[in-house]
Amino acid sequence: MKSLLFSRFFILLPWVLIVIIMIDVDPRRPAPHLGPHPHFSRYAGGRWGAAPRPGVPRPALLPRDGGPDGGPQRGAEQARNRSQPPPPQPPPPLPTIYAITPTYSRPVQKAELTRLANTFRQVAQLHWILVEDAAGRSELVSRFLARAGLPSTHLHVPTPRRYKRPGLPRATEQRNAGLAWLRQTHRHEPQRPQPGVLFFADDDNTYSLELFQEMRTTRKVSVWPVGLVGGRRYERPLVENGKVVGWYTGWRADRPFAIDMAGFAVSLQVILSNPKAVFKRRGSQPGMQESDFLKQITTVEELEPKANNCTKVLVWHTRTEKVNLANEPKYHLDTVKIEV
Repeated sequence: MKSLLFSRFFILLPWVLIVIIMIDVDPRRPAPHLGPHPHFSRYAGGRWGAAPRPGVPRPALLPRDGGPDGGPQRGAEQARNRSQPPPPQPPPPLPTIYAITPTYSRPVQKAELTRLANTFRQVAQLHWILVEDAAGRSELVSRFLARAGLPSTHLHVPTPRRYKRPGLPRATEQRNAGLAWLRQTHRHEPQRPQPGVLFFADDDNTYSLELFQEMRTTRKVSVWPVGLVGGRRYERPLVENGKVVGWYTGWRADRPFAIDMAGFAVSLQVILSNPKAVFKRRGSQPGMQESDFLKQITTVEELEPKANNCTKVLVWHTRTEKVNLANEPKYHLDTVKIEV
């Protein structure tokens, strides 16, 4: 009898279990009400909470690394930002070098300007102020500057005839015209002008590129040696303990500033702060214009020696040899007009 009962029990048991499971998963039964703001346990369905259990509140997520928004990736990124140094500041703007070049019509004019332009093209942040000794701009110089590919300003002013005699200072009016253009251009910024340096670059000199690197750091007035000038291989300021104390020169060492026009540079701030500083005609002797100009803006004690304490020559007063045109015909000229 017992064996009969057990056999029937084991036969019916699987069917009973199947019926219970089917009743439990019946989709027609409504889901339990979770309320207006349901919460689920963070760990109800495993690591990511994929199967939360109804009715169990879900705890708030806490940041793993202390991030303000609780996101682990965001917090890690902020931690890295705190550990990194701030980005470097951009370098200050490069001071502009303003090169004032007086020029006049002569057979070697274009050749000398070409040599000078080839040098200036290799100098960063340079503005060329070319001033003709003429009543108007010549076609030769205008075409030359248009093809030079340099930031430039083309000015002109004639030298009065009475000042063209031998032995008198030259290029006075042209240098003053360049100074006037600078002051007019920067008239709205006398207190805080754009950083700049003024240099008088005559067209019959030869310049090393290193010279422009030296002069660009001029704070007020900087000086250096000049080669092949004054009847000597070079002239230079004498320097002791970083200060100019005298002059090595072959002519009139008693000058306040016994220096060539190519031997100094002036800060743009100094030019704007001294609007009356110009090259003078009256009372100025040949070879004294540099001293007369520098006396208006600085003292010997304030000069800044460059070129390794004035022991390196970086500019030469070469002067192009006067050309011999004795065989140039006056009549029966070439049928092709060539600009030289």
